[in-house]
Amino acid sequence: MTQSPLPHLVPHPVEVTPSQGTHTLAPDTTIQATAAAGEPAQRLAEILRRSTGFALPINDTTGSIRFTDGAAEEQSTEGYQLDVTSEAITIRANSPAGHFNAIATLRQLLDPRIEARSRQQGPWQIPAVSIRDHPRYHHRGAMLDVARHFFTPAEVERYIDQIAAYKINYLHLHLTDDQGWRLEIKSWPDLTRTGGSTEVGGRTGDLHYTQAEYEDLVEYAANRGITVIPEIDVPGHTNAAQASYPELNDDDRAKPHYTGTDVGFSSLAIHKDVTYTFVEDVIREVAALTPGPYLHIGGDEALSTSEEDYATFMARVLPLVKKYGKTAIGWHEFIKTSDDPATIPQFWATTTTDDDVAAAARRGHKVLMSPANRVYLDIKYDDTMPLGLVWAGLVDVRDTYDWNPGAYLEGVSEEHVHGVEAPLWTETVTTSADVEHMAFPRLAAAAELAWAPAEVHDWEAFAPRLAAQAERWRVQGVNFHPSPQVPWPQQD
Repeated sequence: MTQSPLPHLVPHPVEVTPSQGTHTLAPDTTIQATAAAGEPAQRLAEILRRSTGFALPINDTTGSIRFTDGAAEEQSTEGYQLDVTSEAITIRANSPAGHFNAIATLRQLLDPRIEARSRQQGPWQIPAVSIRDHPRYHHRGAMLDVARHFFTPAEVERYIDQIAAYKINYLHLHLTDDQGWRLEIKSWPDLTRTGGSTEVGGRTGDLHYTQAEYEDLVEYAANRGITVIPEIDVPGHTNAAQASYPELNDDDRAKPHYTGTDVGFSSLAIHKDVTYTFVEDVIREVAALTPGPYLHIGGDEALSTSEEDYATFMARVLPLVKKYGKTAIGWHEFIKTSDDPATIPQFWATTTTDDDVAAAARRGHKVLMSPANRVYLDIKYDDTMPLGLVWAGLVDVRDTYDWNPGAYLEGVSEEHVHGVEAPLWTETVTTSADVEHMAFPRLAAAAELAWAPAEVHDWEAFAPRLAAQAERWRVQGVNFHPSPQVPWPQQD
């Protein structure tokens, strides 16, 4: 495995073979697409039309940009083959996911001005190349916490567009916490009417998504190759629900709203049947709104719930997730209560040992890797940052990049790893500009780990490829953090 002769690609492809010449997009360029590639072809056309001003019609018979089926078997369902010659651009993949991933690479082969939302002056040339590519891990995720601070559908869509450019295929939405309940549940309307009215810092209002808005977000993500994973955090992190419905508390008294940032103080009433009626209703409605395979049940920092009560709760709740056709993901604490190898622990601690997670791996569970001192995007880059937290230390770009998900946690080897996910909690993050500053460039580093072959893992080679993203981000208006660890190009 050698480093790419195209030094600006992130994530690094499996195989890159450059050729002589270029392909030039022209006003009469057309796009040919099979039925399976229709949505990816439409997405590419939307991106290119804005900046080129070309019509780029899509049809199923002819075109110099060609989406077709039949990638080689080693590309599996998410990989692709991308061949650029002077005559044509041909993308072969075995699924829409593969076509979406090819689009992410093709965009980076074009001048960064291709990302502009207004017409730019060409020419629009792509170097002749042959790329064979597939991901290291299936799950390449980003998490956005919309509970501590609420983000509008438009703000979430902006983040979806940004993460799609780096072959992220899962968006994990942290929808509920002590400070707010963000998704309408029709059978329990006060969850958003009351629990969805506050956030960290005390702002009030209708800070939630209707079910229609949530479904629109799910569709928007799917149209960019991304599957939404909803998180309903239980049995702790539940003050917003307990403020909405008194019966969810042991004493039948509603909790006061909470707009601080402490954790671990809340717990649903474990021994009341109404709790499980509530949880089942929520799971049923959320599952029906979410076509993806996963539902995240939280399970972390349940410090006010005894070990015995926690086990009792999970024994009743995990079967409900399966009942409604979903696979449960949870923060890794929950895995000590599950012997179903389909359930997935998301490891978030700062240690490199965890007996419960290692035991789960031995039982056949896959592990989603999110160590906080590596890929938590809300942790400060350095101690001069006005945004972010420090409980996991400081996490600059090299910290996010310089670890091996397949050899990081004792007892969890490469074959046990489901993937990598970069969470962004929002205790201090209130705007899209804040989100971007904390996410970029670290999210691109996490995406590299999750996609690129382990053999190319080398900071000195990666840093210039990461630096090459700066011009693209500037065109897009991304408020990235110019970490001094990265050799950013000089601005003109």
